[in-house]
Amino acid sequence: MDFTFRDEHEMLRQTVKEFVDAELRPIAARIDREHRIPREILFKLRDMGCLGIPFPEEYGGAGLGETGLCVFMEEITRGCFSTAVVCGGHTSIGATAIYLAGSDEQKRRYLPDLCEGKKWAAYALTEPQSGSDAGNMQVTAVRDGDAWLLNGSKIWITNGDFADVIVTFCATDRSQGTRGITAFIVDTATPGFSVGKPEEKMGQCGSTTVEIHFANVRVPERNLLGKVGEGFKVAMMTLDRGRLTLGANCLGAAKEALDVSIRYANERIAFGKPIAEQPAIQQMLADCATEIFAMESLLYRTAWMCDQGLPISRESAIVKLFCSEALDRVVDRAVQIHGGYGYSKEYAVERMYRDSRVNRLYEGTSEIQRLVIARSLIKKGGY
Repeated sequence: MDFTFRDEHEMLRQTVKEFVDAELRPIAARIDREHRIPREILFKLRDMGCLGIPFPEEYGGAGLGETGLCVFMEEITRGCFSTAVVCGGHTSIGATAIYLAGSDEQKRRYLPDLCEGKKWAAYALTEPQSGSDAGNMQVTAVRDGDAWLLNGSKIWITNGDFADVIVTFCATDRSQGTRGITAFIVDTATPGFSVGKPEEKMGQCGSTTVEIHFANVRVPERNLLGKVGEGFKVAMMTLDRGRLTLGANCLGAAKEALDVSIRYANERIAFGKPIAEQPAIQQMLADCATEIFAMESLLYRTAWMCDQGLPISRESAIVKLFCSEALDRVVDRAVQIHGGYGYSKEYAVERMYRDSRVNRLYEGTSEIQRLVIARSLIKKGGY
């Protein structure tokens, strides 16, 4: 097993790191405060070729696979979690659903524009009464001649207020539960589509999260994504990869929290010496580093497996579970190391603390990840 980085991955990491250091990290606090990512930041990421990193070159991508996407997401999150979430909603679940389940015609019709940033994507699965319980989906799609009519509402949709294309999951036969769910590619310029107000969130405030509504939205048959009744399979296949990149977000955020804590511990003087010399602080730093090493190892081993075409459902659930929970422990220690200043908006760790909590909720709660892992073990009869 060789999950080392290719030269192209290292070049990507350095390019994104330089961008983050020069342009993104300096404005991260303003992004959080104003609840808005400057459009020029997204345009620069587009111009850098960062929106199609994992996809094959034939569809306009960079051909760097899931490993490349994880490298990008790790580094961009070190600068601003909100910006990483916008990119993830676009690439790692929105466009990825089309790449994994789309026909060649659909891929050629949508992916080049998505990779180039001419269009933006989103992914719409969650509903008010259908979060972890996807079988209780209420948004419906009813066949109408050579098209489908979509009705209902989705919530917590990242990029939903500006996306041009939204992969949407609908109940086409409620009696079948998850086997009655079908996926569609919805162009948001279609009459009947509308956007609700942005949610007021604890963290990741620069990334807009909205409710979206369908009122007899007419979707042509050619925008059916996969087969009728196989939408749940499409959703889970996509989330397997989305959970990997979310793990990369958590890794980047954890590394950033540790680095700012080390700097603070070296600068903060108490009892006549830097607090970095205090054993209690050293123990917290060591625990953070240990968890980060485990996060990094889990993440890139699984990304390598994904790029080899190996099954990763259990492994991506492990990555998502461990990395999201480890990040919370790391940022909690970071706040503790900063003392009272860690509770102040003047210091970045306050924002990191708020940004981290939702990772244990979206793209499958920690409890759902444990179910996925346990059921895999039971079905296999062992590890």
